[in-house]
Amino acid sequence: MNVIYIHTHDTGRFIDPYGYDVGTPNLMKFAKEGVLFRNAYSVAPTCSPSRAALLTSMPAHLNGMLGLAHRGFKLNDYSQHIVTFLNENKIETVLCGEQHVAWPKEEVIGYQKIISTKNKDRDDENNPRDIRNAEIAAKYIKENTKKQFFLAFGMINTHRGWPKNHDINPDYVMPPFPIFDNEITRKDYASYKASAKIADTAAGIVLDAVKEAGLEDDTFVFFTTDHGLCLPNMKCNLYDTGIGVSLIIKYPGNKLKGKATDALVSHMDIFPTICEVLNLEKPSHLRGKSLLPILEDNKEKIRDEIYAEVTFHAAYEPMRCIRTKRYKLIKRFDGYDKVVPSNISNNTVKGFMIDHGFLNQKIDTEMLFDLYLDPVERVNLVSNDTYTEVYEELSDRLNSWMKETNDPLLKGTVQRPGGVKVNKKTSQQPGDGDFE
Repeated sequence: MNVIYIHTHDTGRFIDPYGYDVGTPNLMKFAKEGVLFRNAYSVAPTCSPSRAALLTSMPAHLNGMLGLAHRGFKLNDYSQHIVTFLNENKIETVLCGEQHVAWPKEEVIGYQKIISTKNKDRDDENNPRDIRNAEIAAKYIKENTKKQFFLAFGMINTHRGWPKNHDINPDYVMPPFPIFDNEITRKDYASYKASAKIADTAAGIVLDAVKEAGLEDDTFVFFTTDHGLCLPNMKCNLYDTGIGVSLIIKYPGNKLKGKATDALVSHMDIFPTICEVLNLEKPSHLRGKSLLPILEDNKEKIRDEIYAEVTFHAAYEPMRCIRTKRYKLIKRFDGYDKVVPSNISNNTVKGFMIDHGFLNQKIDTEMLFDLYLDPVERVNLVSNDTYTEVYEELSDRLNSWMKETNDPLLKGTVQRPGGVKVNKKTSQQPGDGDFE
C-alpha cells in the first residue's frame, strides 16, 4: 500500500464537502469517493506545531515544536517524524512542496527524495507554484507504479498571499463566521476562494494521477489542512474556528466510502492509522488512536475527547483546551486577557476590526462552552452553577493530560529556546521586528 498526504495551509473546513460555497469540485469528488470526517481537529492551530503533531502523533509541547519552524523552533528528535519510521520499513519517502517542520534545511527530516520545484515564486498567476508542484508529484506517481512510497504533497495555498486578480465577484460571497459582513470582508473572502480554487486544481492533478497510474487499489490517500482560516478568532485560537480541520480519507475496500462520520478525531490519529494500514508495528511514542475501527467496523467513536494547544506563534500566548462531543474548556495560562495582535497575520479584516476596538476587548482566562446549545462558543459557562460538575471534570482531565505529557506550562512560563524570534505581546504585526 502506498500513502499520499495532501495538505493545505490555513483552510479549516472552508471547502465544498463541508457545505461551503467555495468552488472546490475536485475535493468534493474526492470526498464522495472517500470518507469525510466532520469532527476532525488540529492538535495545535499554528503552522509548524500542527504539522509536527500530525507527523509524530505527539502533542506539540511533547515533540518540541512549540512554535514556528522558520522562527527557530524544531522537533526534539526528528527520528520521531513518520518519515524515519517509513524509511526504516523500506518505503520510499518523497516530499513535493511545503512541509514547515524544518527550517531552513528540510533535508533534516530525512525524505529520500525532495522533488519540489526550485522556483519558489507562488505568485505566477499563469502557473502557480502549487500547480507546478502538483504536476511534478503526478509525474512521480505515474513513473513509480512498482515501488511502495509515501508522498507528501504540501501546498502554500490557502495561506495569506491570496490572488489579487481573479474573477470571483465579492458582492456575492458571504464572509465566514464570525467575521462581520461588509465590503472589506467580502473582498477578502473572495480572494480566499480564489486561493482555494488553486489548491483544489492542484489536488485534482495529484488525485487524477493516482487513477491514471492504476494505483487506486494500492493507495491510502488523505487530505487535510493545518488549522482554521488566517483571520481573527480563527488560526492561533482554540475555538472550533481555529482547531476544526478538513479530513478526507480514501483507500481500497473502505466500508464507509461516500459517507461522512461525526466521530471525534485528532490529527494525532493519522500516524497510527497509517501503521495499521501498512501492517507495521506502531512506534512506542505515538499518542494517537487508529481510525480503522471507524473506517472498517463503522464504530461511532475511538475517543471521548481531543486536546489542543497554543504556546508560541509570532508571540507567546499559552493556552490549552479539552473538547468532548458536547463541551469544551479553554484555559489561558499567563494571565494576559487581551488580543495578541501579532498572532494574527496582517490583513484588511484584522485592520477593520482593530479600527473598531478589537484590541480593547478582554478575553476570559477560562472558558467553558456547551457546544450542543452554543456551537458558536460565545456563552462562557465557567461561573454558571449548573455546569460546575462539568467544569471540574474537564479541568481534572485537562490537568491529567498535561501531567501525562510533561507539559512545560505546569512549571510556569515556557522559555523560548536560544535564537528563536518571538514578538512582544504588544507588537501589531508579526513582521514588524518588535521582538522580545
